[in-house]
Amino acid sequence: MNKIFNKNDYKTDNKVYKVIIDTDPGVDDAACLIYAFFDENIDIKLLTTVVGNISLDKTTRNLLHLMDIFDIDIPVARGASKAMARESINAEFIHQKEGLGGYEPTGEITHKLLDIDAIEAMYKVIKEGDGDIIPIILGPQTNLGILLNKHPDIIEKIPQIVFMGGSPFGNPNYPDHISFNISSDPEAFKIVLDSKIPLVMVPSDVGRRKAHLSEDFVNDLANINDAGKFLAKMYSKYWEPDYPDKRVATNDSLALFALCYPKMFTFEKVSVSVDLEKTPGKTFVDFDGKGNVYFITDVDREAFLNLLISDLEKIGNKRINNKY
Repeated sequence: MNKIFNKNDYKTDNKVYKVIIDTDPGVDDAACLIYAFFDENIDIKLLTTVVGNISLDKTTRNLLHLMDIFDIDIPVARGASKAMARESINAEFIHQKEGLGGYEPTGEITHKLLDIDAIEAMYKVIKEGDGDIIPIILGPQTNLGILLNKHPDIIEKIPQIVFMGGSPFGNPNYPDHISFNISSDPEAFKIVLDSKIPLVMVPSDVGRRKAHLSEDFVNDLANINDAGKFLAKMYSKYWEPDYPDKRVATNDSLALFALCYPKMFTFEKVSVSVDLEKTPGKTFVDFDGKGNVYFITDVDREAFLNLLISDLEKIGNKRINNKY
């Protein structure tokens, strides 16, 4: 780690960002959440769960388990159990059966869910805010799509949305693949696009090819503190397929830090569309400089890795109680 690294050098202001994190934990979601719990520039007003990497029951269980073992007290609401207009898919093949890679959650859950569902909880938090609540969407956009359909008046209260997902089809410099998050519920993503709310889009390519973690980096995490050991244990069964080396994608953490430390990233203003029929979830990115989407094309890899280490060190040995 660079000893002179200062993450504040990558901020554009001194804001503490008020956010709702919508998530489907999932290994990369869990890692992002740990950083979000302890980053002083993030004020999490609500956490919501959605079907995605694994079933809704498991994504909800995993989120509550994380909050229990890290002793975090934030409101949590359970969200959609299926996509808006199609059968939901899952990614157990990489996240493993319980969704947390090499770590298997055990023990009784003590953190309780809100009495209202994610859609109504999101609506309430955003409606009561000052137009400064930013949704960070780490999984399929089902909850957000339902929210905008059911409560269109909320659109004017959302200043921007940060999300992980999408693949820049139409650009020959990028691989031709479909993003899991978008293809899981392309109809929901179309609703979000059509809302014209300003979007920050973190394509899956960046986390896999530009800001991935090496095997050595993952092994070194276990030497930092209890949180590092937890991350290393999860990552031990979360290697990206189809690469010549062992690597871990950092997609969701990139979405979090793109909000807080934008000088670490390269953005382009683009127009985005999504296919709902021929190849559902296929995204098209037009680098026209005119759209409502700020698309991340690159990241300062060294700075990003230094940020991961420095934030992890600041967590210290806040444990991670005996459920771990």
